[in-house]
Amino acid sequence: MDWLSLIALAVALAMDAFAVALAAGSILCPLTFRPCFRLSFHFGLFQGLMPVMGWLAGVTLQGFVSRWSHWIALLLLTGVGGRMIYEALHAEEEERRNTDPSKGLTMVALSVATSIDALAVGITLAMIDVVVWVPALVIGTIACIFTVVGLLLGSRVGRVWGKRVEVIGGAVLIFIGLKIVVSSL
Repeated sequence: MDWLSLIALAVALAMDAFAVALAAGSILCPLTFRPCFRLSFHFGLFQGLMPVMGWLAGVTLQGFVSRWSHWIALLLLTGVGGRMIYEALHAEEEERRNTDPSKGLTMVALSVATSIDALAVGITLAMIDVVVWVPALVIGTIACIFTVVGLLLGSRVGRVWGKRVEVIGGAVLIFIGLKIVVSSL
């Protein structure tokens, strides 16, 4: 795989992480180092590990991944997005400030949801006989960088627009899940 194709693939895979980071950044006002590091590290780690897992699984999981990955991503993104919208509309100001998408199950769900398509890419790499180690490193690194940029932009927008951005961010997550399903059908 040539470098231009690899970077284009990595950028395409990182777009979901970027969009989710925008939404998360709007909640994390002010954005501090710890949540920024946690999200960017985990998004990059999951984006880098999923192609390796897909590559190792090879043809064995191809049918399952292609049949169910879009539904899994939809469920995860809809759950997190719906929770963001609900909390923006119903939670008290202090409660909303304590919401941190860079912790616990929320972070794991977002990491899996934004990287599940990378699992299918790993299976594809195995089928076209590409060794996965360099692509996985590039994919993970670009996802990490895009996450940091998304968090920084989201934080700036969140300070200006407040909880409206949380509602929009939740809707964006749900839209991304729906887009994944529609593009897979």
